[in-house]
Amino acid sequence: MSALKRSLQMAYKRRKDSNISFVTSQTDDKSVLTVHEEQPGKDEPIDEGVCSKNRSSGISESFTVEEAIEAIGFGRFQWKLSMLTGVAWMADSMEMMLLSIVTPQLRCEWRLSSWKVAFITAIVFIGMMVSSSLWGNISDKYGRKVSLILCLLWTLHYGLLSAFTPVYSWILVLRCLVGFGLGGAPQSVTLYTEFLPIKSRGISIILLGVFWALGAVFEVLLAMVVMPTLGWKWLLAFSTFPLVIFAAFCCWLPESARFDVLRGREDKALDTLKYIAADNRSSMPTGRLIANTQTERGRIRDLFIPEYRKTTLLVWVIWFCNAFSYYGIVLLTTEMFQAGSACSATDNSNMEPQCSLECNYLTFNDYMDLLWTTLAEFPGILVSLWMIDRIGRKKSMAICFLLFSVSILPLYVCTHRTVLTVFIFIARACITGGWQVAYVYTPEVFPTATRAIGIGTGSGMARVGALITPFIAQVLLKSSVYLTVSVYLICCLLGTVASLVLPTETTGRSLQESTQSTMEQKIMDMPHDSEMAESSSNTCP
Repeated sequence: MSALKRSLQMAYKRRKDSNISFVTSQTDDKSVLTVHEEQPGKDEPIDEGVCSKNRSSGISESFTVEEAIEAIGFGRFQWKLSMLTGVAWMADSMEMMLLSIVTPQLRCEWRLSSWKVAFITAIVFIGMMVSSSLWGNISDKYGRKVSLILCLLWTLHYGLLSAFTPVYSWILVLRCLVGFGLGGAPQSVTLYTEFLPIKSRGISIILLGVFWALGAVFEVLLAMVVMPTLGWKWLLAFSTFPLVIFAAFCCWLPESARFDVLRGREDKALDTLKYIAADNRSSMPTGRLIANTQTERGRIRDLFIPEYRKTTLLVWVIWFCNAFSYYGIVLLTTEMFQAGSACSATDNSNMEPQCSLECNYLTFNDYMDLLWTTLAEFPGILVSLWMIDRIGRKKSMAICFLLFSVSILPLYVCTHRTVLTVFIFIARACITGGWQVAYVYTPEVFPTATRAIGIGTGSGMARVGALITPFIAQVLLKSSVYLTVSVYLICCLLGTVASLVLPTETTGRSLQESTQSTMEQKIMDMPHDSEMAESSSNTCP
């Protein structure tokens, strides 16, 4: 009842300055009353409240999509959705991981300079950077399902084509197009988040990272078999296997009920919720479906309204630092392993180690060490699972950044290969855990109307970091190990500060639906209950 009251209060507040119309439609045993508010002459979105009334009982009850998701709970439907979105996550991971495996091979086969090798990695992130906000906009305007399917089918198409590339210029073009498709992969988290109950949300999204870790491990194992026998082109082709699985089952994906309600398709949202309840062998709440409808969605400027401006900027910094450091440690792993123990002091007064990055093919031992460091993804996920609901999202991200900074300190010296492997393992575990928490925090802090564009722009900033990091990990490393490590150290300390000063902690918080002011703020400016009672009697017969 309180949700209906708040919805009617919102309409009543601007009744004198607005034209309010009521449209009633019938769906099964429920009457759906839609309250349309228009403000001629003002460029503002239309707010709608939707209520359904059970005429047979005459009892005035109400529920929101959030309450329906909570009532239905976590069950079979969420498990199936976890598998399918996890496959999308796995595909993204494999496409990223193969960059650190293929580039040493191309350096030798095509006799490429360090700059050209770094640009192969960078061009993928350029494509992702350009497209991330675009896919987010498509997701907020046309649907999470549409955006996710389009971007992954695009990636599959150009991923297969890149296996047939004959020369350096073509691999740049085709991998850029692969990156353009991968820019939409984070929208799988948007869709997944909107079907999760509050208590399951943090843990479920973190566990989605298991698929990322599995993808990275599978890519290394695949490379161990394919690279010495069939070559890098076959590795590119086989790496699209998870995308083929996704393409085969993507038609099952439902559209987000939160998104359907926000764009005014309440009947479709109800059908989706009923399907989830049936699949989970649970029950739907009874009464009215209450919701706000917002026609203007996916606008970047909505991220900079006063309520979200500081959060948006800090989230961008966090995503940048995460990607810059994560892909940096991935690339550093292969570059430093490829150099082997070829480290020497330049002279007696300057004891800085120098890594010899000559043309050397990855050996079996290199793959094994790469596999061990890749397995660090799993303890990173476990650490995040332990922290995220105990100490909160903000502190979890800050601790992961700080531990990463400490873990890379031994890289300042030319250590034994085993010691190097151990500390890279720890560093990668920390940055993996921190990034997974960022994937939990971002969709929680932004409302449904801008959730996808929030993740999209955050992902875009991450790609800026990923775009820059090859020139640090693959080019600057050749000149100075000290300077290279210092850059990553400073970056993660910046990420630590940004995490701690975030204005909102989202642990245990319900997902917001629109960019309009909160209902509680609107109620403060409303007339007395006696006036609302009269308004209510006139609007919901």
